[in-house]
Amino acid sequence: MARQQQRLSALQVGKLSKPGLHGDGGGLTLQITATGAKSWLFRYMVAGKPYGMGLGPTPTVSLAEARQKALDARKLLVDGINPLVAKKQIADALTTAKMRTFNQCAAAYIQKHKAGWKNAKHADQWTNTVKTYASPVLGDLPVADVDTGLVVKCLAPIWESKTETASRLRGRIESVLDWATTSGYRTGENPARWKGHLENLLATISRSSRTRNHPSLPWQRIAAFMAALRAREGVSARAVEFCILTASRSGEVRGARWAEFDLAGKVWTIPAERMKARREHEVPLSDAALASLESMPRDGEIVFAGMKGQPLSDVSLTAVIRRMNGDDKPVWVDANGDGVTVHGFRSTFRMWAAETTNYLREVAEHALAHQLPDAVERACQRGAQFTKRAALMAEWAAYCATVPTDAALTPIRRAAQCVATN
Repeated sequence: MARQQQRLSALQVGKLSKPGLHGDGGGLTLQITATGAKSWLFRYMVAGKPYGMGLGPTPTVSLAEARQKALDARKLLVDGINPLVAKKQIADALTTAKMRTFNQCAAAYIQKHKAGWKNAKHADQWTNTVKTYASPVLGDLPVADVDTGLVVKCLAPIWESKTETASRLRGRIESVLDWATTSGYRTGENPARWKGHLENLLATISRSSRTRNHPSLPWQRIAAFMAALRAREGVSARAVEFCILTASRSGEVRGARWAEFDLAGKVWTIPAERMKARREHEVPLSDAALASLESMPRDGEIVFAGMKGQPLSDVSLTAVIRRMNGDDKPVWVDANGDGVTVHGFRSTFRMWAAETTNYLREVAEHALAHQLPDAVERACQRGAQFTKRAALMAEWAAYCATVPTDAALTPIRRAAQCVATN
């Protein structure tokens, strides 16, 4: 009967210092070099040929861990697999995985997720965004090599000129990199994350700048937009329509109560507490604005009510335009090619008034509920402007209802330089 080999103890592993091989049984061996370095070795035979497979140094791999690795190797031998060959195949697979390019990962991400996207065009929009803005920088690089500097290189050229597009691009790069990490193609933090990372690197547009530069539709295209908008159903679409017809802020419209309207007198009185300037504001209602109101059910306090009779969210109005635009190559854009916003239609109205009518600046400013710079001027003009504003808003509604030509107009650059309309 063969004598069973005495196994090592953890204490022995720590104390042994004699160079050579010290067996633990089952092929597991503690190897000590002349310099005193200790490591684990799994020794075995395949077809009469001896092999030795390193399992790691003792400071990193404990005795228990080494025994588990040796057991795993013996199981491979039982299945007729050479552990060293299997180890090399795994290493090669990992190397191949790390060489997956960003484009390959983006394509795989889109393929795996497109079935769950509500809009069938979303996959094409994703593909176009990546192809246009990310691929020239990241496309052929191993996804494991994508770092913060490369992400910034993609975003920086369009960060201020096409802010909405850049923000969308950043989110998509982040999603692809997250998927690549989960799939084992890269490691470490996501260089495209915003919070606590890119927000510190990319120059942000100042608050005052943002309020001046809401993407606005050139006034020449408002009729075409209104025709497309009126073809859409839903409370949110009607709220956007009413915003445009009254040149009002979205918050003022979303919070509108039936009690604020004198339909017979064609006046909407917004109380001071709901106005940005904290002053009551009277809005003359055109026939088109009245028609929009009359299309709404009067089954609650709120005119444009959402769930459970509550005011719509700002996101719900924004979503109307985004659905009209899609994510890529939008139809309704400003001079920079960015998708327009609900607030931007105030700028559209202001430029239309300046370019096509003979009304004084003050009339349009009152229509927008802007505070005039001069106190005396404000006092003198306060009472006299309503009739003129009513005429102006009627003309605006008529222009919005004209037969749209929607020719391929180049937005006039002057529109991008208009006065603040927040």
